[in-house]
Amino acid sequence: MNALDTLVELSSQMTLEHAEESRGAIGTTEPSKPGCYSLKEQRAAFVHPAQLPNGKSIQLLKTLLSSACERDCFYCPFRAGRDFRRATFKPDEFAGLFSKMNQSGFAQGVFLSSGIAAGGVRTMDKLLDTAHILRKTHGFKGYLHLKIMPGSEKDQVYRAMQLADRVSVNLEAPSTERLAKLAPHKVFIEELMRPLRWVEEIRRTVPAYKFWNGKYPSTVTQFVAGGADESDLELLNTTQWLMKNVRLKRAYFSAFHPILDTPLENKAAVNPMREHRLYQASFLLRDYGFELEDLPFTSDENLPLHTDPKLAWAQMNLVHAPIEVNLADKQQLIKIPGVGTKGADAILTARRTQKLRDLSALKKLGVIAERAAPYVLLDGKRMASQLALF
Repeated sequence: MNALDTLVELSSQMTLEHAEESRGAIGTTEPSKPGCYSLKEQRAAFVHPAQLPNGKSIQLLKTLLSSACERDCFYCPFRAGRDFRRATFKPDEFAGLFSKMNQSGFAQGVFLSSGIAAGGVRTMDKLLDTAHILRKTHGFKGYLHLKIMPGSEKDQVYRAMQLADRVSVNLEAPSTERLAKLAPHKVFIEELMRPLRWVEEIRRTVPAYKFWNGKYPSTVTQFVAGGADESDLELLNTTQWLMKNVRLKRAYFSAFHPILDTPLENKAAVNPMREHRLYQASFLLRDYGFELEDLPFTSDENLPLHTDPKLAWAQMNLVHAPIEVNLADKQQLIKIPGVGTKGADAILTARRTQKLRDLSALKKLGVIAERAAPYVLLDGKRMASQLALF
């Protein structure tokens, strides 16, 4: 199998990894195929539109170093014993192939993971070798996201942080008990949670100049939403803990869907809207000052699917106690539907020179005035009656 055919095999299921994807309202984007190869070869590379932590958009190659795996995770297309053709890159082989793509301008970054063979430590060594060759031999200075393998050692985590812009560990489930339903041979605390703690410990004890580009890499994780019959409350409780205690940059949620020839092949797929609501709620926890108890969970500890959680919170809390836009602080403003962090800053700036008295004034500041109207007062007056004007 040549290198391009290998890339086909290894990239074929990477839509399961949501990291950095520029996502629409629901679902994932389609990969593009770089033109640095012939028409016949274009089938080989899966390059995804992606958004970096700094907001910059790039084309990101997502792939595995190897799809050979000794773990038997119930949901995974690469699980041990599943009947499909495996493929593996050697570190220098992959580094050379990606360098060609990067120099041709069709992939500015790479997300690199792997199946586990001969243990997590040995597999992590191969990922680190690949990253080292990319950085030192090929002089790659672009975006690199390295997956930390279950069972990796602390020194390997440190080395990954020296080579990558972002590192991640997929928890898959929110607790030990839930993980047992998805991946019976993964150990939640020792193999998955501990490396995330190590990353934060290293960030607190080692100066930033010792890492790639003189910056600490960010950390993310991913959950298989609905795969272990967990509730949204469980997922978001773990997410909030990670954000507060190990400075997790973001949690990704992959709505479970069954894979043929796996133990969960007959389990029903999860509604993609659930994934979308989890993203919205996690952003409220991270960026909008919401606490877990603020979120509008239903009696089964899930988020309502019919409306976004910020709007649901406002309907419960602001309909009869609207916020006076001319007096509210930033934390109050960003809880208003239609007001984001930039809109709140714009309101605070505008208030220094004027009173805001109507929805048109909010609209000029970038606020979605129609959405905010039922939940605000402007100079002491309700604005809901003006909705028809917009």
